[in-house]
Amino acid sequence: MNRKKILALIATAAVTAQVIGCGSTDTTTSTTSEATTSENTTNSESEESQAESTADTKGAESETKVSSLQATSQEEREQIEAALDLANNEEVTWTYDADADAWVMSIVTAVANAEIEDEEGVSVCIPGAYIKGIDTDGDGAADITSQNYTDAVHGQLVIDYEAQVTSSNGQVYTASTAPVILNTGAAGYSSSTNTTAATSYASEGYINVSCGNRGKNDTATDENGEEYYTGDAPSCLVDQKAAARFVRYNILLGNLPGSTQYWVSTGGSGGGAHATMFAATSDSSDFYDYQVAVGAVGVYVNEDGTYDTTVTIDGTTYDLSDGAWGAVAYSPITSLYEADMAMAFEYYMDVDYDFNTSFQEQMAKYLSEEYMEYINGQNLSVNESDVALDINGDGDTDDTIALSIEYDEQKYADTNGYGGTYVDFYLAEFESNLQWYLDNLDYAEDWTWFDSDGNALSDEEVAAMTSEDKAKAFIEGRYAKSTSSNGGMGGPGGAPGNMAGGPGDMAGGPGGEGMPNGAGAPGGDMNGETADAEGGTEDRSFANSDVAANSAGDTMDVGTPDAGTTQSAGSTTDSSNYATYDEMLASYQSDVEEVYSGDKYGNVIVELYNPLNYIGDTDGSDPAWIRMVCGAAEGDISMFNSLNLQLAFLSAGVDATIEWQWDGGHVPSEVLGESLALTVDTMYGEYVDGAVKITKQAAEKQTTNGDATEATGTDISSWVNYDDTTNVSFTLADAVSYRTKGASKSTPGFDVIDYGQEDYVFGDSETDARHWSKWVLKVLEEHKDELEALFNQG
Repeated sequence: MNRKKILALIATAAVTAQVIGCGSTDTTTSTTSEATTSENTTNSESEESQAESTADTKGAESETKVSSLQATSQEEREQIEAALDLANNEEVTWTYDADADAWVMSIVTAVANAEIEDEEGVSVCIPGAYIKGIDTDGDGAADITSQNYTDAVHGQLVIDYEAQVTSSNGQVYTASTAPVILNTGAAGYSSSTNTTAATSYASEGYINVSCGNRGKNDTATDENGEEYYTGDAPSCLVDQKAAARFVRYNILLGNLPGSTQYWVSTGGSGGGAHATMFAATSDSSDFYDYQVAVGAVGVYVNEDGTYDTTVTIDGTTYDLSDGAWGAVAYSPITSLYEADMAMAFEYYMDVDYDFNTSFQEQMAKYLSEEYMEYINGQNLSVNESDVALDINGDGDTDDTIALSIEYDEQKYADTNGYGGTYVDFYLAEFESNLQWYLDNLDYAEDWTWFDSDGNALSDEEVAAMTSEDKAKAFIEGRYAKSTSSNGGMGGPGGAPGNMAGGPGDMAGGPGGEGMPNGAGAPGGDMNGETADAEGGTEDRSFANSDVAANSAGDTMDVGTPDAGTTQSAGSTTDSSNYATYDEMLASYQSDVEEVYSGDKYGNVIVELYNPLNYIGDTDGSDPAWIRMVCGAAEGDISMFNSLNLQLAFLSAGVDATIEWQWDGGHVPSEVLGESLALTVDTMYGEYVDGAVKITKQAAEKQTTNGDATEATGTDISSWVNYDDTTNVSFTLADAVSYRTKGASKSTPGFDVIDYGQEDYVFGDSETDARHWSKWVLKVLEEHKDELEALFNQG
């Protein structure tokens, strides 16, 4: 168990001692991923030799957490491996997409003991270059090829391990080295119905995987015909891990092409949370019992209760991983453990923020105090060089900064008394993200630029614009974006489609001025609903249309499983569920006690879904890199959450970057030349021996002005210092005002006070939703006298 996990458990025990007895989770070293060396050969033997080497080095049965489940018999193991071997599947078919030059596998069940088959399946899309054809009669020869294909066909792939695909960025892949993109659904932590994999990445040379997952509010029927709730944490993540094992297993068998090492998880919103958690919890034994229960391949219980995470193929033993090499997470709604405090703190620092009720404002005040104590208790620090920021303002990036929050009502009056190096880091991150946006405006395509009098520039004037001219025009709002400038989540070369991105009408920002108003703005009306994404019928980077639609913003009613917050901006009622404070408090106490008493495997599911517990944990493995892309004006979670994740990943030696896209709302589009494909290709060039070193292609100069008739950009010049457009700045007070004015949801937290969507993630078989935030409970108990007088008083 690593230090972070110990600290988390100590904090849990300290906060909840008066309510519950919190049990710890005993974990030690477990088996990890099957490959550690680079993949630069041209046939499947490279995968097998790497997996065999790791298995030999680490041993097939490393000491690990002890399971409470019955040992897996040899017969059961053989049955699982035979059932999940695609060569034995009589129903799987392959469809050829000529436009994309890609073969798509029909949906197959990824586990042997599925609870809900419609949500525990997997589909794979493979670039056509890697496939000679389909062997329909078992003789090893390609009978159906792209040339004579007419209809879906059953058979085995005939893989061409000599073929190469060069991506749009110039990276070169083969059938054995191709990265595998795992699309994590779970929008809003919900279930995802199985869907066939999209062809989005075929031209890039990637293997694309779509998997379903169980989620909140799912129900199933037991052997007695009784209906029960299922899909609670960690079901979403478990199903994604099981799908990864299934695909890796079939790659090792030679049934599928692709790398078993270079896996990238990606998703948006709740899917972004699961992309992050999938990477952070790689090969953690805390999740093994859940996988064993559904019959995942390559995870078994030994007679002594330890785990075996290997498979044996033709007499050779391979270690099978359930984790990721990298991740691209769009607006990851994690860690929920911190969410209430962090969002309360961010909103409370805005002295002009108008809370709905006095009760909510007082809750935010107390939760802010808890957050300060929480952060200061972790002894956080960051190397300026790791984040390329001059946090202390001394003109260099050579220092290690100890991060803490200070409270001084006089010194920090413009942020309600809060300051310190931790929020200095937050401000520096905000400033750098605006600077990046300005520095990359040459990548803006088909924008319309205007002069100071509101007249559209001529084509000649646009062609003559310098980077400084564009930066000034952007800050002064003298532009209109083209509808094609949003590349969708995943962006150019990655996912087509266009997620909602960018704040809507945000007049009344810092200094009384407006906020950025870009194309793709969420038009949420601040009453618990989010806007529909533009182009909502198109594919998106995760290959699950149901998930994409949910992430893009289905209507979410307050206090329901789909609600992103539990209180609406216009409401003066603190709770619709509880008539009295005592009734509400009793419900919290009962729920939290029950949650922290553990599930049937002895785990606290809130802790399982806190990635901070697993980053750097020796029980599992860490990804090599992660990129988290958030909308700087989104309201679904605080920016402090991604900041804390970056700090944790960096301290564990992970290459971790965060992007707070200046014009971005929840699940922002990739913009200004960025894309998931550029990220994957660049990281592959950075970490794989012999791979091509990738640099971002130069922007093509805009020579023709767009066709908009008036500027739609927002003038932010009154509160952004842009005397030097290569070094813009603004104040912390302006940063938090930007956040609260731009965010489409205005409640400081997910769990205050009625049930919201995350509460439904932490239910159990008998209870659909349960309160789980011990920080909220701590405030409710310690400040009962003050809060009770304000409760439901408007």
